[in-house]
Amino acid sequence: MRKIDSHQHFWQYEAAAFPWISPGMAVLAQDRDPDDLAPILQATGVAGTIAVQARTEAAETDYLLDLAAHHDSIVGVVGWADLASPTLATQLERWSQQPKLRGFRHILQDEPDVAQVVNNPAFRRGVAELQQRGLVYDVLVFAHQMPLVIDFCKAHDAHWLVLDHLGKPPLKQPEQMPQWAQSLKALAALPHVVCKLSGLVTEAAWPFAGGLPTHVQQTVWDCFDQALEAFGPQRLLFGSDWPVCELAAPYPAVHTLARTWAATRLSETEQAAFWSGNATRCYQLNIS
Repeated sequence: MRKIDSHQHFWQYEAAAFPWISPGMAVLAQDRDPDDLAPILQATGVAGTIAVQARTEAAETDYLLDLAAHHDSIVGVVGWADLASPTLATQLERWSQQPKLRGFRHILQDEPDVAQVVNNPAFRRGVAELQQRGLVYDVLVFAHQMPLVIDFCKAHDAHWLVLDHLGKPPLKQPEQMPQWAQSLKALAALPHVVCKLSGLVTEAAWPFAGGLPTHVQQTVWDCFDQALEAFGPQRLLFGSDWPVCELAAPYPAVHTLARTWAATRLSETEQAAFWSGNATRCYQLNIS
């Protein structure tokens, strides 16, 4: 069964370029490149990955596309651009001959006013421009911000939108979980929104404590179950969130967590969709 990791990162670490890597994240404060990930992919049987932006600068897109041009394991790139810029169309045209550029993301979760960003007419025009070009937009928000993007997602239905990390459920604040579940269902009601089962180990078990306790695994699986009920098996994607996942668990543990869940919840056909088919369809990956 082909496996595609729909969400991972590469970087050449510079503190100023990665303000979200705090002093408590020492494991991330180092270079991470395809040669670091290659043996892990081989060991877990993952055939390819989608490299997702981690820096809020246009140079990030060029950096990831250059890596993709030299590494067959990178089957897609989700880059960054100023989507509210009046020169966005020109930038996109410059990248139009890059077959592995499959989408863009803005780190909405770090914005002090998410509503102001997603309701900005210029930003909305930018996302519409992406969709007209068949490019995906990845939605990255915390659970408490999810209600602020529902209308935005409704308005942009010309192509796929991808919810990263299940909207980051507040696993360490269980009293807030019902609101997350409600927002998840609202986004899942939009047929053009898909969901990455990624990033949950860091929501549940950071800092790393030498392994994932049984109760943490069950908590993650419970979230996966809610995503399955909401989105169905044809709109769920596997993602590792490597190397960020290493704050809580190594890649093989994240892979095993997903594999165990999928094997007990999904048919063989549905597992094939989860592991690669859905990502291939939504990101329009050109893989043989």
